[in-house]
Amino acid sequence: MNAPFQARAGLRDPFTAFVCDDATADMLRPVAVEHGWSPEKVNKGGLRNAVQSLSVSASPTILFVDLSESADPLSDINALAEVCEPGTVVIASGQVNDVRLYRDLVASGIHDYLLKPFTVDQLRDTFAHAQSILSGPRGEAQADKPHVMTAVVGVRGGVGASTIATSLAWLMGEKSHRSTALLDLDVHFGTGALALDLEPGRGLTDAIENPSRIDGLFIERAMIRANERLSVLSAEAPLHQPLVTDGTAFFQLQEEMKNAFESTVLDLPRQMLIQYPHMVHDAHVAVVVSELTLAATRDTIRVLAWLKSNAPQTKVIVIANRVPTGGALEISKKDFEQSIERDVDIVFPDDRKVAAQAAKLGKPMAEIATGKMAAPFTQLSNMVLSHASEEGVTADSKAAPGGKSLVDNLKSMLAKPKDKAA
Repeated sequence: MNAPFQARAGLRDPFTAFVCDDATADMLRPVAVEHGWSPEKVNKGGLRNAVQSLSVSASPTILFVDLSESADPLSDINALAEVCEPGTVVIASGQVNDVRLYRDLVASGIHDYLLKPFTVDQLRDTFAHAQSILSGPRGEAQADKPHVMTAVVGVRGGVGASTIATSLAWLMGEKSHRSTALLDLDVHFGTGALALDLEPGRGLTDAIENPSRIDGLFIERAMIRANERLSVLSAEAPLHQPLVTDGTAFFQLQEEMKNAFESTVLDLPRQMLIQYPHMVHDAHVAVVVSELTLAATRDTIRVLAWLKSNAPQTKVIVIANRVPTGGALEISKKDFEQSIERDVDIVFPDDRKVAAQAAKLGKPMAEIATGKMAAPFTQLSNMVLSHASEEGVTADSKAAPGGKSLVDNLKSMLAKPKDKAA
């Protein structure tokens, strides 16, 4: 039964917590005092006690719940939704390190999920971000420009996908006047920062090592600003340092970038499609970059088939890159299109002089290119925004944070498994 929201709307406390252990309670109380909240609002009992208490009292503005003793976190969160009032920012913590659980919790309307053991600094950052959401006027701005997420995938190494991704991100910011994030996910050999004459920093490697730290403040500190509208998150991890992650960090980065930017461009190495398929699920558009070679044709067929099976809702743009103008082709454009059973959307001519000049100046090719060389870049940017507005952006704007209450988001997400089981 839903709680009587209207009757209790004016009686809210700024903060309440329900925890399962003394260590968490001892960490929370001094942080609560720092924010001017009563340490007595840190209660024992975890999520079950939270449901019982909030069924007879007003929900706080910020609610911290411990899921450590919960056998079925999603079902228990559903019970919390029945008694939790709209507008409450919910922060959960727990011991389960599962990207699927994290994804479902965030999709349900939970603000953040802190994996135990977390630090005092992580707790402070999470509360600070929660307060910034409560005080920041984000709704109208996001309604004007709903978020656009684009994944750029090269079917083979060396086809120029990173060059395309960097130029697209620059165009989104400079020409479309959107605040844009370029997320270069090639942790060891990424060139996103290098192409813009920037030092990559440690932001991406820190995120992978400590996913629970990722929030709005982390994004603000970790992103390297290329210009007023473009920021980059890249890495040059040591070659002796393997990539060890279940994908939680990547998904959480995507979620935070949705909140912080109007556009996100993912430079996505093709092997990550296999390892972390969820990376493409939220992308409105996938830009598949290929060359007119036999090997690239084979791999384009495979990547397109993968996208059709794993991300059918994502619009696909196929690019033939670095096409020689002299006609010395390994495979003709016509034969390439027949093989992949669809048309090439954009052809980028091979211009080594422009590429060399861009590299020397530390600027994206889209900024250097003129005339016929510039036209494909403009066409790509326009196609991405056009495809995104057809389906994905419309859906996002309807499900924007201000459009549904926590209860509505929870119920709509949790209804899906029931439908499948029926």
